[in-house]
Amino acid sequence: MGIKKFKPTSPGMRTKTVSTFEEITKKEPEKSLLAPKKRKSGRNSQGKITVRHRGGGAKKKYRVIDFKRDKDGIPGKVAAIEYDPNRSANIALINYSDGEKRYIIAPNKIQVGDEVLSGNGIDIKVGNALPLRDIPTGTLLHNIELKPGKGGQLVRSAGNYAQLMAKEGKYVQVKLPSGEVRMIGQLCKATVGQVGNIDNENITVGKAGRKRHMGIRPTVRGSVMNPNDHPHGGGEGRAPIGRPSPVTPWGKPTMGYKTRKKRKKSNKFIVRKRKK
Repeated sequence: MGIKKFKPTSPGMRTKTVSTFEEITKKEPEKSLLAPKKRKSGRNSQGKITVRHRGGGAKKKYRVIDFKRDKDGIPGKVAAIEYDPNRSANIALINYSDGEKRYIIAPNKIQVGDEVLSGNGIDIKVGNALPLRDIPTGTLLHNIELKPGKGGQLVRSAGNYAQLMAKEGKYVQVKLPSGEVRMIGQLCKATVGQVGNIDNENITVGKAGRKRHMGIRPTVRGSVMNPNDHPHGGGEGRAPIGRPSPVTPWGKPTMGYKTRKKRKKSNKFIVRKRKK
C-alpha cells in the first residue's frame, strides 16, 4: 500500500500524508459483524480521567475480529479486504464453506480469492492458523496466543511479525517485534505471515484537526505551565526543567521508566529481555 502526498496549499497539507488504500476492495463493513462502541473519553468506571487528552473524534463501530481462529478444518475464502478504524492493520472478510462469515487481521500480500484454513497439520501458508508445534522454525508469525483457546494477543498491529526461533519440550521460543525472546506453549495457535498495511508507520498526520478526528485532544507542555500545575513549570522566559530527567505532572519519571513488576509470574517465560 502506497503513501499519497498533497500539494502544500496550506501549512497542514505541506507535510500531511495518507494511505492510498490500494488494498481495500470493499468500503461498507459487514453489518452482521458490527458491534456498538461507546466512547469513554479516557475515563474509568468512576468517571475519573485516567488517560489524559482523550475525547471527541469521529463516530465508529467495532468490527468483531476472529482472534481465536477456531473453525478447524473448514476452508474459507477471502471475500474482501476492508479498512478498520479501530486498529492500524486492515481486516479480511472470510466466507467459510459452511456459510459463516468472519473477520480476521489481513496478513501481508493476501488477496481476494485466496483460501485460508486453521487446524492441525495444515499447509504453512500465509493466512493459515495452526498450533506452534506444527510450524517450522524460522517462520514469520502474527496473532499469537498466550493460552490455548484464548485467542491471539501478540503481534497484531500493522507491519508487525514475530519469528519462531526454537522448540524445547512443551514450549517454543518466539522472537517478538520488541526483540524479546519468549517461551510460549506449543499448543497455542499462531497465524502464518506478517501483518499487512506495512506503510502505516510512514504516514504523517500533518495537522491538529486530523488528530481531533482520531479522538485525541491537545497536549500542553509542562514547561509552559505554572509551578503549581507541573514540576517543569515556572521560571523566567524559557527555563529548563531543572531536573535530571523529565517527569509527569505527578513527579514520576517519564523517559525509560520501567513499569513491569520485578516478581511477575510470567518473567520465567522470558528468555531474553526486549531491547532498551
